[in-house]
Amino acid sequence: MSAAPSVARAGKPRLRVALIADFREENWPSMDRVATTLYERVTANHRDTIALELIRPPFVRRFSRIRARGTKAYQADRVLNRLVDYPRVLRRVRGHFDIFHIVDHSYAHLVHHLPAARTLVTCHDLDAFRCLIEPRREPRGIPFRLMTRWSLSGLRRARLIVANSRTTLAELLRFGIAPPDRLNVIAFGVADVFSPAPDHAADEECLRLLGPRDPSRLAMLHVGLPIPRKRLDRLLRIVAAVAQRRPVSLIRVGGALSPEDHALAVQLGVNDRVVGLPRIEDSVLAAVYRHVDLLVLPSDAEGFCFPLAEAMACGLPVIASDLPVMRETGGDAVEYVSRDDLGAWCEAIVRLAEERRDDGAAWRDRRARGMAQARRFSWEACAAATVSQYQRLAG
Repeated sequence: MSAAPSVARAGKPRLRVALIADFREENWPSMDRVATTLYERVTANHRDTIALELIRPPFVRRFSRIRARGTKAYQADRVLNRLVDYPRVLRRVRGHFDIFHIVDHSYAHLVHHLPAARTLVTCHDLDAFRCLIEPRREPRGIPFRLMTRWSLSGLRRARLIVANSRTTLAELLRFGIAPPDRLNVIAFGVADVFSPAPDHAADEECLRLLGPRDPSRLAMLHVGLPIPRKRLDRLLRIVAAVAQRRPVSLIRVGGALSPEDHALAVQLGVNDRVVGLPRIEDSVLAAVYRHVDLLVLPSDAEGFCFPLAEAMACGLPVIASDLPVMRETGGDAVEYVSRDDLGAWCEAIVRLAEERRDDGAAWRDRRARGMAQARRFSWEACAAATVSQYQRLAG
């Protein structure tokens, strides 16, 4: 990590911006995607005006020697890295930058160690603060609430907050996190690799992982970490309901089922229908989108839902929970279902499977609407809008 240069090609000083990313070891794919893609696009398209540096310190292991997400040793390391090590790094380098951009709202406690008037925070959703703003909905222990309060107070101090959707913006206003003049909406983009066009190497790797398609079996896909709001328990019940009507398999990308969800899969008799994949490269994920029949997203909450947008870009139809943020991203290209209506999920999935089999024109139109909707989300536009916020802070 070195100080950002400020020499512009035309002789005018560039704005020195620190892009503050998550620890990679925390394994939040969407947060990592935002940081790395913004860095790439701003550096490529705005290098004459912005000198951007990606800040991502090494994760210091004191108690956990190997990746052990979820263990007490890992959680202790995580707290110390967030609250002690990262602030120490920022205090050492903050004099080298004009503007600071924290790309994950759960790291907003870092605002306390930066010039708040020159700091921007991207807010993906308010789930990290739910125990404070809606304590009955998500009760947590005192230590967790204290750390969350410190982070929320940092978010409130930031000069600007960028929400990734109008839905998130509405929540920020509803809970009085910041006034309207400090808020803006900048949607994320969809990477070019997510496309209906074949990619020989990636498609071969997909076949190696999943084997050839069985045309007699409906192949459903879910992409997302095994965290509570993704509702993998609901997903497994949906698979079990569909399995009573037709052969079906579920491909899961994003991590192994929790012990509780694995036990539920065994209880429902669908454990042998679930194929789990590890975290894979984007090109292979795009090939998986092209390989299956449907993406199913039964979440209780989302921020900007990358899998939904990526699937549409690849021409894969999507069935999703009827949430405002899902409708904001999916428009009229997605089939929406009430979250807790298991029968409606089953009917929608079977109906789309029959449409694919019996009505080629309707299926092609559905895919075309999805691809058109996905084209609304551009990383170039996201980078340009973000740069405008940097300039607003500097001004």
